Amino acid sequence: MALKLDHDDLNHLIEKISTSDIQEFYLEGEDFKLEIKRNLANKHQIIQRQASNDEGSQGNDNQLTKNDNFPSPPPEPAPSVAPPGRSDLLDITSPMVGTFYRASAPGEDPFVEIGSSISVGQTICILEAMKLMNEIESEFNGVVVEVLVDNGTPVEFGQVLMRVKKS
Repeated sequence: MALKLDHDDLNHLIEKISTSDIQEFYLEGEDFKLEIKRNLANKHQIIQRQASNDEGSQGNDNQLTKNDNFPSPPPEPAPSVAPPGRSDLLDITSPMVGTFYRASAPGEDPFVEIGSSISVGQTICILEAMKLMNEIESEFNGVVVEVLVDNGTPVEFGQVLMRVKKS
């Protein structure tokens, strides 16, 4: 029996895992592999790996074989520190590889601008990974001082997205 998940199933699965004590999860289906790792002591981290297209396959271009190699997850970054002389700022870093979006849709107002006050739980941007839109929420109260990534730009795990003055 082949395992297939649609986006809603995948979102539901990720939500359930994120609210549990599970630290590592691996799932392989007919046309995908999903690996989730998180460190509960250092906020949760979700790493998803999308299968690369296999040019030699027929039918499903995302078909995986046992010979496919996946890179190791990136090392845990050191805690983000503001540049010298700006010790009053906190870095908001990307929890995953994806595409950075400042607004919920093209033409919509950005979630935050420079000078915007933010609060715990407020959506500050969206990261698209594997065609899933992941809302990134603030983990503290503060004021946005810098937005370091342009809308629609690919970002890496641990890359600084914004700098905030904590209040």
